[in-house]
Amino acid sequence: MKISIGNDHAGPEYKKAIVSYLIEQGHEVFNHGTDSFESVDYPDFGHPVAYDVESRKADFGIVICGSGNGIAMTVNKHQDVRAALCWTKEISALARQHNDANVVSIPARFTSIEQAIDIVKTFLNTAFEGGRHANRVKKIACK
Repeated sequence: MKISIGNDHAGPEYKKAIVSYLIEQGHEVFNHGTDSFESVDYPDFGHPVAYDVESRKADFGIVICGSGNGIAMTVNKHQDVRAALCWTKEISALARQHNDANVVSIPARFTSIEQAIDIVKTFLNTAFEGGRHANRVKKIACK
């Protein structure tokens, strides 16, 4: 799979660990995140991930900021991007199964790195159930 990842100053350690995991699993990674703990603006790192998913350059996206909210709001401005804020692997599974989420947003200040990797692992290995959820997902877009 091709995965696009972006993070602000709250997530360099998370990104590093997640990218290592992804590469170990054989995924191709597009890294749009900062490696610095200096304050930056999360939209500068979220939009490139959304563009990758929107253009189908990447199959999925991963975004990380302190609460996970700001960067999720940013990527959700893009058509065909469905970002889900996930702080447990169970929520991550439901985001894929029921919402066909294609971007996972991780709140670095509220999860451990180990939890974040479990969230990503679950997200990437869970399929969309379709069925009754498909019509709901179609209604999300404002086209």
